[in-house]
Amino acid sequence: MTRDLTPLFKPKNVAIIGASADPEKVGHIILLNYINEGYSGKIYLVNKNPAEILGMKPYKSVLDIKERLDCVVIAIPAPAVPEVLEECGKAKAKSVVLISGGFAEIGNVDLQSQISAIAKKYNIVLVGPNCLGIMDPRSRVNTLFLPAYKLSKPKIGSVSFVAQSGAVGSVILDLIEGEGFGLSKFISYGNAADVDETDIMEYLMNDDETKVIVMYIEGIKRGKAFLELARKITKVKPVIILKAGRTAAGATAALSHTAALAGSYEAHEAVFRQFGFTIANDLVDLLFYAKIFESERAPKGNRIAIITNGGGAGVLTTDAISSSKYLKLAELSEETKATLSKTMPPLVNLRNPLDLAGDAGDKRYHDALYPIINDPNIDMIIVIILFQTPGADSKLAAEVIELKETIEKPMVIISVGTQYTEMHKIMMESSGLPVYDSPRSAAMSLEALLRYYQYKNHKD
Repeated sequence: MTRDLTPLFKPKNVAIIGASADPEKVGHIILLNYINEGYSGKIYLVNKNPAEILGMKPYKSVLDIKERLDCVVIAIPAPAVPEVLEECGKAKAKSVVLISGGFAEIGNVDLQSQISAIAKKYNIVLVGPNCLGIMDPRSRVNTLFLPAYKLSKPKIGSVSFVAQSGAVGSVILDLIEGEGFGLSKFISYGNAADVDETDIMEYLMNDDETKVIVMYIEGIKRGKAFLELARKITKVKPVIILKAGRTAAGATAALSHTAALAGSYEAHEAVFRQFGFTIANDLVDLLFYAKIFESERAPKGNRIAIITNGGGAGVLTTDAISSSKYLKLAELSEETKATLSKTMPPLVNLRNPLDLAGDAGDKRYHDALYPIINDPNIDMIIVIILFQTPGADSKLAAEVIELKETIEKPMVIISVGTQYTEMHKIMMESSGLPVYDSPRSAAMSLEALLRYYQYKNHKD
């Protein structure tokens, strides 16, 4: 049965146990994050010290709060957790985010077993311990104890990130905004004393606000349940997964980090591939895949056209495509060549990759892209724009954005450079165009997109 995690993401009220007036305390940072995000629900503070915190009077216990609580965030020392968690149960709190560390990850297995038992006894949905917790930009929920000024704020979108590690999760959150796609939900679940990766995946599978699921995991708690879910989840939406603990040393590190039983990486990888998961090898891959899955539709085939204003960049991209077992360079149709011959200057060779030369501007790209977009021999398009060249400017970026809105074929941009390029990269990505900084990253992202939809559309 799917566990209802809605009180975590859409709470009508929240209590923060361990809220503090001390700016350096975790409980203070969490409170500030709720306030700064503009959370509109009721916030209750719990602290045995009666002194006001940011003008709010705290309660001594959740039992003193007369309203039933949707979510309770606990940020206190580990030894004190069982008592307050018991009080949460008696108060009939629906969910708890347990930020506190000091449990199984440092050998306190009995203490973790105790909180697991309390959560089960009172039917509390518990995330943690030893985690960053939850972030939902739509509902303005932010249990993270990371100061807001240290992170770039992602825009609202359709990619949900699940990270067993809080540290990895914080890095991902900081990088999302720079990659141009939006966040639906973020979940750092730590030691998984109660809610685990399978619970979260199943909830997100049925979540209308989530189009793409991205996961960083160190171990799988319930192998059989995970397998049963894996059989069906990728037929609904893509799952991108980065599994840590690829080596024996890495698996040992995972155990001491989040108490995760990492198991054989080869066995995990075989399962992921069998059931259509997209496997990332590092955080960079994770973000590249998330970007293309959020913005692009299913390709109808594997044939790729390359348009460039730099010959060398076109050759490197051709190498990247040719190195893939799944992608191939498209042959331009005779009709496309005939159309191009009427608009391209003599220095442009009418073949793929189509090198428009270094002086190409928005008109030449327009004249090249229109016939290629409509060519039945072409399934996907890579547009290389080197903004260092004379003809490449904001008009060209605007032209590519406008063209993108008229086609259903996947189209990605490769553009490399510093300030001037970055300005246009932001311009294009904010309009839904995925931009990559190398031929390899563009090719592997298109390959991942193709392989996923081939799996999804394959009839068993």
